Amino acid sequence: MTNDLATAPLRTRAPGTRPRRAGIASLSALALGAFAVGTTEVVIAGLLPEVATDFGVSLPTAGLLVSGYAVGMVVGSPLLTVLGARLPRKHLLFWLVALFTAAGLLSALAPGFEVLLAGRVLSALAGGAYVGTAAVVAAGLVAPERRASAIATVFMGLSLANVLGVPGGTALGQALGWRAAFWGVTAIGAVLLAAIAALVPPIPRERGVGFRQELAVFRRGRVWLALAATAFGWAPYLTVLTYITPLLTEVTGFDDRTVPLMLVLIGIGMVVGTPLAGRLADRALLPTLYGALAGITVVSAFLILAVQSKPAAIVGFLLFGLVGAAVIPPSQTRVLEAARGADNLASAANVSAFNIGNAGGPLLAGAALSAGRGYTSSLWIAAALGATGLTLALATTALHRRTHRHRTSAATRR
Repeated sequence: MTNDLATAPLRTRAPGTRPRRAGIASLSALALGAFAVGTTEVVIAGLLPEVATDFGVSLPTAGLLVSGYAVGMVVGSPLLTVLGARLPRKHLLFWLVALFTAAGLLSALAPGFEVLLAGRVLSALAGGAYVGTAAVVAAGLVAPERRASAIATVFMGLSLANVLGVPGGTALGQALGWRAAFWGVTAIGAVLLAAIAALVPPIPRERGVGFRQELAVFRRGRVWLALAATAFGWAPYLTVLTYITPLLTEVTGFDDRTVPLMLVLIGIGMVVGTPLAGRLADRALLPTLYGALAGITVVSAFLILAVQSKPAAIVGFLLFGLVGAAVIPPSQTRVLEAARGADNLASAANVSAFNIGNAGGPLLAGAALSAGRGYTSSLWIAAALGATGLTLALATTALHRRTHRHRTSAATRR
């Protein structure tokens, strides 16, 4: 029996129980929650001018609604997961959705900017913990050989949010006022509450695994390397998207009306890439992870040349959406396997790692632009971040194999 990360099983259920097989309804309910979280996270970006005017604040101040959400996701995912560790997983999901829905309602009714910001942070706290928990639940509902595909189904909700939720919510907010977007998210939350209650089967806590046991797993160096690989490997995505408008208009020569269409094209690539990567990761986890990280590195580098041509840019950004989404399922699965015995906390920590990448990449690109490096500097930075993520992923495997060899040698000597 091998102890390699690529084949080691996840412990997502109590010992002695038989594996559950999830119907499409259960996984769809979990994906609906990810769709709501993804929509809520990004939809505000297109409505910032309206919010700033309504509350009489500057646009940079209104931008705190975006950065505040990212910070809330980083902090809230592990925090609420720890606080809810004693709850059965279905109950934890239900209460996280209830908090997320209440936060959406608070945002829709906010009488002032500070209350709206509080609503955004609460949404992020609940949303980050929800996505991490939903990924663990999905992995535990299926046979071991289908876990990456189940995780991909959950994250498909995030991909669909980019294609449907964000454009639809932005259009709704622009037509009926920014509050309408939050009313829409609140409505989705109410539907999600009913879906979780009706469609997700009861999932008890794993016996004998508590917070201290899960925290002890984080003494493993490979867990931190795997989390770092997630952060660096995902960072190219938002690094490029943050500055896609000036890239397309100032470098490629498209007009402003093309930008939403290109974003939809990237979203289509994500919808294709997410399930494809899940199926491939079920068959060969490590090659899929390495391939996805190499892909986002190569495509980011290709875009440096492709943005000089309209046809090449269209192809390049479609591929970028595909390889960007392909990073998600194997990264999430890899972290769960590296941190076996700490499924809840590891999944939540990986959601935080994704959001650290979301914050760090654009920050580096912004610094390069401020230094006068030009719009294509974001693509150079994205390629470098992807290459770093690939290096860290390879280092994770090397560390695991070295540790395993030392343990095997020690056991042999005894």
